[in-house]
Amino acid sequence: MTVTARFAPSPTGYLHIGNARTALLNWLFAKQTGGRFILRLDDTDLERSRPEYAEAIIADLAWLRIEPDVIVHQSERRALHDAAAEALRAGDRLYACYETPDELDRKRKRQRARGLPPVYDRAARDLTGAERAALQADGRRPHWRFLLEDRDVAWEDLCRGPQHYAAGALSDPVLIRADGSYLYTLPSVVDDADLGVTHIIRGEDHVTNTAVQVELFEALGQTVPVFAHHNLLTAVGGEGLSKRTGALSLRSLRDAGYEPMAVASLAVLIGSPEAVQPVASLEELAARIDLARLSRAPAAFDPAELDGLNHRLVADLPYDAVCDRLVAMGIAPGPVGAAFWAAVRGNLAHVSDASGWWQRVTGPLPGDAERPADEDRAFLADAADLLPAGDWAVDDETIYADWIAAVKAATGRKGRGLFKPLRIALTGAGEGPELKALLPLIGRDAAIRRLTGRA
Repeated sequence: MTVTARFAPSPTGYLHIGNARTALLNWLFAKQTGGRFILRLDDTDLERSRPEYAEAIIADLAWLRIEPDVIVHQSERRALHDAAAEALRAGDRLYACYETPDELDRKRKRQRARGLPPVYDRAARDLTGAERAALQADGRRPHWRFLLEDRDVAWEDLCRGPQHYAAGALSDPVLIRADGSYLYTLPSVVDDADLGVTHIIRGEDHVTNTAVQVELFEALGQTVPVFAHHNLLTAVGGEGLSKRTGALSLRSLRDAGYEPMAVASLAVLIGSPEAVQPVASLEELAARIDLARLSRAPAAFDPAELDGLNHRLVADLPYDAVCDRLVAMGIAPGPVGAAFWAAVRGNLAHVSDASGWWQRVTGPLPGDAERPADEDRAFLADAADLLPAGDWAVDDETIYADWIAAVKAATGRKGRGLFKPLRIALTGAGEGPELKALLPLIGRDAAIRRLTGRA
């Protein structure tokens, strides 16, 4: 059996980190097993679905390096849904109901008052033909419910283990609204069956839907997929995530300069038994996925943890991986750019932070740069006289070592009194990348100007 997994978002807003978790788990599971991954855009909600959101979903997944094998739009598959509905009617599993929302609400209140569960009583199935005709003549249009079998529905969940649910404790679900539009359940099951989906990996908030969907697959004569319900992500304060609020959207994380693999690493590994480590590629991440070992408790997505992961990932990025982005910032390509990246990457929270250090290397120093203390001016002038002569190679760290040795010998300074004034004069910052890597990039002439206060 070839594994086929799918991610089925509604294009009603931007994807957030919780959506990314589901998309990644499906994609990684498919690739781990040599299967395929389908992106299905559940765009049947014509009022809220937007083409720009569908385009954004595809773009956000591409940013995470997720390339679907197939992309389908649910709105284009109406004929399949209609045919399935007719088959259910013919099998007496889909029946018409005429209650208004107010009438249904009153029924539920009466049931609760009697200590009964608020389950639909199937009164519509007892209507005579004449009663149905009278209701329709009165202007009522039916909604359609799926007739559940009164049995225990069991499945082996890849995340949660053996599961079962008493379908008889559920109301027969509405599959078709009075206006003829479909709710989520029927199109989802029909499309999963038609697309050959073998595994449905989704958030645990869908567990209660599973019994209904299992019965619906079986009523349509289709093979029931394997289910896996993973734990949900929340914001650090415990609140849920929503596409409508934009909280922790992939778009906002991308615009803030986070690396896609930092986001993917935390989104997938958060809540795992081991400490979350940054993973360099989706292939490596796929090798670490074990659905059965995912935590059952909700996991809080902490931006501070993402900051740490991003810093560690950036520090390990090779020059070839960032060259184009650096050039776009105005940073020189080739050996100069490679030496610069090697010098600064360990001090960056985001790749975009390299721009600020490039300014400090090439000058002029920014307006908020630190300035040397007056009492260090003579020392700095002496240090300038001791700079090695000749042309400097941008990756020659012996220049700095030879210079520092000469300055120590000539001035008697050491420790903080030696290093901090030199760093501030050369970079305008009291902390940062190692001077031995920065000095050759600054160059001899610029270093003299900065040390002597002429920069």
